[in-house]
Amino acid sequence: MGKLVRGNRRVFGGVCSGIAESLHWNVRRLRAVWAVMALLSCGSFLIFYLLLWFLMPSAGSMKKSYEERMNARLGKK
Repeated sequence: MGKLVRGNRRVFGGVCSGIAESLHWNVRRLRAVWAVMALLSCGSFLIFYLLLWFLMPSAGSMKKSYEERMNARLGKK
């Protein structure tokens, strides 16, 4: 399992996409389970989703940060 980041195949925030890519799950099934759990938990999963959306970095921002670190190590600008 790699670093947990928001995925690029976004519908809303990319949280389910990122989790599915990291765990090698089907993203559609994960979204369906997440929606059902949000309804059954009276919105607790929705709040958890929003919290993850806020805390998880975007996949693009991680790549850029990595490239910047490598360039700094190699002395490139």
